Amino acid sequence: MKLAQLAESLQVRIENGSPETEIHGVAGIGDAQPGQVTFVANPKYASAARATRASAVIVAEDFPAIPATMLRSKNPYLTFARAVGLFYQPPRYEPGVHATAVIHPSAKLGPKAHVGPYVTIDRDARIGGNAVLLAHCAIYAGATIGDNFFAHTHAIVRERCRIGNNVILQNGVVVGGDGFGFAKDDSGRWYKIVQSGPVVIEDDVEIQSNACVDRASVGETRVARGAKIDNLVQVGHGSSVGENSLLCAQAGLAGSTEIGKNVILAGQVGVAGHCKIGDGVVATAQTGIPNDVPAGSVVSGYPAIDNKLWLRCSAVFRRLPELVKAVRAQSE
Repeated sequence: MKLAQLAESLQVRIENGSPETEIHGVAGIGDAQPGQVTFVANPKYASAARATRASAVIVAEDFPAIPATMLRSKNPYLTFARAVGLFYQPPRYEPGVHATAVIHPSAKLGPKAHVGPYVTIDRDARIGGNAVLLAHCAIYAGATIGDNFFAHTHAIVRERCRIGNNVILQNGVVVGGDGFGFAKDDSGRWYKIVQSGPVVIEDDVEIQSNACVDRASVGETRVARGAKIDNLVQVGHGSSVGENSLLCAQAGLAGSTEIGKNVILAGQVGVAGHCKIGDGVVATAQTGIPNDVPAGSVVSGYPAIDNKLWLRCSAVFRRLPELVKAVRAQSE
């Protein structure tokens, strides 16, 4: 497409270039070639932007001028994400049920559903319109799923779980597996606690590969509208995840954790059971959270403390050997 068409679609302003330039794809700043568009958001990458071979670079409104054609944007990263969507065409799945799929007679499928090979849909399951279930997905008895559901291969929705509209489950996701609940009996053996409560996934949620959202012993486990859950994340039984929160790879929530709205838990963050994480909290990578965290906090380390304090502590930690050496020298 012409650069002018691209700019109009992305609602950006062309600077220092011809609107007639042909654009046929997108690429990263270091790999981009003529005919492609790239992006840069941080001014520290200005040198890479000056050297790029891309035909156009999506930049912020205040980004310093570079020789290449610039597309000025208020949010370069979001604009680039939309550009990728313009040029990449995902596979299309035609409506229909594969001959090897097994669908219980009492299950209900909405119009235009695509049901792939070896999919199983058990009794009384309800799935809305425009669903795509790829090979080997399993929908257990009594599950209720809204419109525009997309389940990649080996995704599983367990019994009586409820899923809203526009939900995506990537490969190997398990929604509603048993929570990790056991009580020790008088002989010292572990007695399994029945996990009777469903998982509720609200609208516009995406859960990525091999993540698990466990069902509750009583009550429910809930993931609110717009939340995004990364690969290998564990959401423990009875937990709740607030609207538009982001749980990054290998984060783990123990049972009955409450995550507020717009929270970001970076990679490998762990939260102890029954903790409350307030709205807007950010926990940096590998933070361990044993207690409640007030809204708006940025925390790091284990046990979690204010990020700025943790940075000062980390700087001191690197100097501990020389500090110990100096203290010993003074005491001698």
